[in-house]
Amino acid sequence: MADSTDQRIFVAGHCGLVGRAIVRALERRKTAGEKFELLVRTRDEMDLTDAAAVRAFFNQAQPTHVILAAAKVGGIKANSDSPVDFLLQNLKIQNSVIESAHSVGVRKLLFLGSSCIYPKMASQPIREDSLLTGPLEPTNEWYALAKIAGVKLCDAYRRQFQDDFISAMPTNLYGPWDNFDPDTSHALPGMIYKFHQAKKSGAASVTLWGTGTPRREWLHVDDAAEACLLLLEKFSDPAPINIGVGEDQTIKELAEMVRHAVGFKGEIQWDSNRPDGTPRKLLDVSRIRALGWKPRIDLERGISEVYQWFTENTTALKTIADLFDHRGRGSAEP
Repeated sequence: MADSTDQRIFVAGHCGLVGRAIVRALERRKTAGEKFELLVRTRDEMDLTDAAAVRAFFNQAQPTHVILAAAKVGGIKANSDSPVDFLLQNLKIQNSVIESAHSVGVRKLLFLGSSCIYPKMASQPIREDSLLTGPLEPTNEWYALAKIAGVKLCDAYRRQFQDDFISAMPTNLYGPWDNFDPDTSHALPGMIYKFHQAKKSGAASVTLWGTGTPRREWLHVDDAAEACLLLLEKFSDPAPINIGVGEDQTIKELAEMVRHAVGFKGEIQWDSNRPDGTPRKLLDVSRIRALGWKPRIDLERGISEVYQWFTENTTALKTIADLFDHRGRGSAEP
């Protein structure tokens, strides 16, 4: 970020997985001497689905930069159970923030989408120009449709009003303050919870959804946060840009990594009656690599550190439900 005393950076969704990481990254920059004002609001202070409340905040705070990391997110089960919520709530959040940003003349807005916006059978690795070239994955299409609308709204403001609104598509993210609820989480944190509970109870096995054959890449959220700040400073393009690792693993390989990190000695069973989701989802990251960014935290180290965080925080909080209640909104996908 360019050093400027008149910069006011609003992070929407700062209590979620990605938002917290972005705030951590910004606070590190402040500690290093950069000058800007960091703006955040909790859900109790401002409901992002309330357009009037969001507009009032923008009029009062006059942010110069916005990172829109707020979203209703969840895994395959949550998307399947609540399609209206995933479509409507995300549209309301996006529209409120992006419209308000335009109304006060925000200099730069970064909208965080999701790699699930791309077609289910897109060529691998997935290039940004694959958008809208084929059908979506049915298990999360409602969330994906909302995110596509956000990408297109940013592009529309750029075309009609020359607003510097950009979009980034992160791959699967994980890290501290993730959602570990087995009913609503994504694959990696859900595995951490299941293996941890099985280890504590002495269970002989853990059952996971699907066949374990789909391939996914996983990016630590702290690496994603640094990518976002780089894009806020250096990227200005109507087309979305991918944020990813450039390498993937099967879900079975991921499960073995998590089992090892947790220390669970039992067996893994696969429920093939449950959906797998997209067969493979690997992003082409050549454009963001060309800007000088690459991830620093490898997957095995990242999983081990997240499990340590999980055990420390679930011990400190009264119940596992407390952890879910405090996580806020994040940004990730199945």
